[in-house]
Amino acid sequence: METLIQLGEKAKKAARSLARATSSEKNDALRLMSQALVDHTETILTANKLDLIAAKENGISENMIDRLVLTEERIKAMADGILEIAELPDPIGQVDGMWQNEAGLTIGKQRVPLGVIGIIYESRPNVTTDAGSLCFKAGNAVILRGGKEAIYSNKALIHILQDALQPTVFPPTTIQLVEDTTRESSKEMMRLNRYLDVLIPRGGAKLIQTVLETATVPVIETGTGNCHVYIDKDAQLTMATDIIVNAKCSRPSVCNAAETLLIHEDVAETFLPVIEKALAPWHVELRADEKALSYLQHAIPATQEDWETEFLDFILAVKVVSSLDEAIEHIDRYSTGHSEVIVTDNYAAGMQFHREVDSAAVYINASTRFTDGFEFGFGAEIGISTQKLHARGPMGLTELTSSKYIIFGEGQIR
Repeated sequence: METLIQLGEKAKKAARSLARATSSEKNDALRLMSQALVDHTETILTANKLDLIAAKENGISENMIDRLVLTEERIKAMADGILEIAELPDPIGQVDGMWQNEAGLTIGKQRVPLGVIGIIYESRPNVTTDAGSLCFKAGNAVILRGGKEAIYSNKALIHILQDALQPTVFPPTTIQLVEDTTRESSKEMMRLNRYLDVLIPRGGAKLIQTVLETATVPVIETGTGNCHVYIDKDAQLTMATDIIVNAKCSRPSVCNAAETLLIHEDVAETFLPVIEKALAPWHVELRADEKALSYLQHAIPATQEDWETEFLDFILAVKVVSSLDEAIEHIDRYSTGHSEVIVTDNYAAGMQFHREVDSAAVYINASTRFTDGFEFGFGAEIGISTQKLHARGPMGLTELTSSKYIIFGEGQIR
């Protein structure tokens, strides 16, 4: 098993090679990687079964197992995601404007790779292909460190991607995996300043907080998703119900699932029984404040902790508010800055929500589940950044670049 220093040295060397590559060379390699996933579907599924057996033996919840499981359809979607990345415009080399200063120098700002990116993530093996291919297209070498829950799947995926690079101009070490899944390897990676240019954690609140508190490498924070849906007094009942069911139930184990429902008091008596009935087939547990409890048949009282929690499960906190302002105040206090929704036909209310809610994605009349790089047209994503420096929201190719100034002169001196 290679040490992190050995992986880092290889990544640094690979990054220099990758930074010189043309767009067509990168795109051809991505197409080979995509086809390799399809060609080796059975190998991936066999490895994934080993992870699933271990997960069940270790008592991992069904919702978390949903993040881990791979199927032919999911592998095909992973391969299609790589193809979409190949078709996206290459940001590397783009010049954001040119201007001339008083000395007659022509100055431009050009997009360049970040260099070597480290990514620490948990149980979702699709992150391995999403992150690897996005970093590759943006000219970056990447060191991936997945969780022990998906180690067999991740090892199989990395070997397949690396083998696909063999006939290309790129060293297979442009995409590498840390096979040591101990806490020690994770902490060592957080301090790999000599080799990593940036570290991106992707996972639950505990992982992200540990990285923020421990890392000496620059970090791009991908935050947890305590996402809210606010049903305004001027909302359409059918639309509101559809959005809530989708945002909570379509895949509750992911960060863009809704965790809290806020509802205006003028429509609570009418809406809440309808929403409770609509969520019943999924056995969603409702944790409600005192006002909401009076309109619901099977809810339990909410605690202070419920307003702060990313459940990642079939649980929904419910609160009745007296106004749009109160809804925004609640979101401002408890949101993790991920995704928030207002359901309303009132234009002014929607615009106020857009202006005053400070999250990475703010919706009018649509589900939080759309906060996703694929849905935003990025092909895939590294994660959802909830910070405000460098990148915010779904992180695609552009967010995986930096910039440098390029200056053209004719012998000027100062």
